Amino acid sequence: MALTGRLVALAALGVLLAPIGTAALLGWLPILVLLTLVDLAWAVPITALHFAREPTPALRLGLSGESRLLVSNTGTRRWRGRIRDAWVPSAGASPREQPVTLGPGESRHLTTGLRPTRRGERSAAYLSVRSYGPLGLAGRQRRLVVGGSVRVLPAFASRKFLPEKLARLRQIDGAVLLRHRGQGSEFDSLREYVAGDDIRAIDWRASARAPDVMVRTWRPERDRHIVLAVDTGRTSAARIGDEPRLDAALDACLLLGALAARAGDRVAVIAADVVVRARLGMLSGGEVLPKLVLALAALEPALTESDPQLLAGEVGQLVSKRSLVVVFSALDAASADSGLLPSVRRLAARHQVMVASVRDPRLTQLAARRADSAEVYTAAAAELALAERGLVTEQLNRLGAQVVDASAEVFASKVADAYLDLKAAGRL
Repeated sequence: MALTGRLVALAALGVLLAPIGTAALLGWLPILVLLTLVDLAWAVPITALHFAREPTPALRLGLSGESRLLVSNTGTRRWRGRIRDAWVPSAGASPREQPVTLGPGESRHLTTGLRPTRRGERSAAYLSVRSYGPLGLAGRQRRLVVGGSVRVLPAFASRKFLPEKLARLRQIDGAVLLRHRGQGSEFDSLREYVAGDDIRAIDWRASARAPDVMVRTWRPERDRHIVLAVDTGRTSAARIGDEPRLDAALDACLLLGALAARAGDRVAVIAADVVVRARLGMLSGGEVLPKLVLALAALEPALTESDPQLLAGEVGQLVSKRSLVVVFSALDAASADSGLLPSVRRLAARHQVMVASVRDPRLTQLAARRADSAEVYTAAAAELALAERGLVTEQLNRLGAQVVDASAEVFASKVADAYLDLKAAGRL
């Protein structure tokens, strides 16, 4: 049972009758109780209502959407009440509750606005339904579960870098006037020799038929394999600014996937910590970005120590030919010692490896603050963390891996640039 403000007001009126006499107060209270019970008895039973939720389209993080709930009155009396369509807090549901009036046999759609603040599946929690009597003094109340959820996709904020990267890709592939020929493995064309050209590029057979010495030009090979290996363990939960490190890695995955698809390369994904969280086989063309978004949307950091050897083993099962393997992980000394370095050594024996890590700008800020003794000790700890990060980077470079270490704002852009550098140099 739910009591209304109207009942409280009438009860307060009874208190005002107290100075008139105790008999007046004692006479008023039974009348009020009787009216409340009659009102409650005349309230339409909630069992006369039927609820059905329409499927909610997927939303991109940061954008707004809505959930539609169909409410039907299957009873023979007019129903008046309120409905609260409650979702998990991170779904950003509003309004809190809505008044509804339905005649016999009528139906109505209730719209709840959604503005999620987190990726993944955001679920509807429950429906709180109140049915008021004709006097509006009291009502029936019941909590129901009407299933529903919305899939919140990554924001893909790095798409703003895509036009710039595609322009550079066209330059590498020779699709613009300012052509840049890389040292790839696909033959492109012949041209006259100029001072500074590598003599190993001279085509002697073509030169014998031409009046000038001719050299071969190459372009990066297309249809290469790229594996995005995402560490979803404890270190991916560390917050860099307003979001976890994992979110910055996923944003970089989307930009790199979109760029690789335009370049004609094939993309695969593996995400794991101590178990595999997501796996996508080789994708190409227009299917890369949609499937990549859906696969990455539900990923959440796991508060457990990752097993980099598991990630390396899964990569080996995904690809057999030489590929570019981009490992999204932390460069912490503890993470490196626990298996990152051995797994990169294992991968680098067969593949071109890139290790990408989001740098926390707070370390640099803390290392620069030395106003008092407390800040000096904090700065020393920050300097130690930066030194360990540099040592891990040096060790990875010695293993043949390329390291991308950048702040979250430009992380995706730097990863894409590293991919394009490798492509231009013919190292893919």
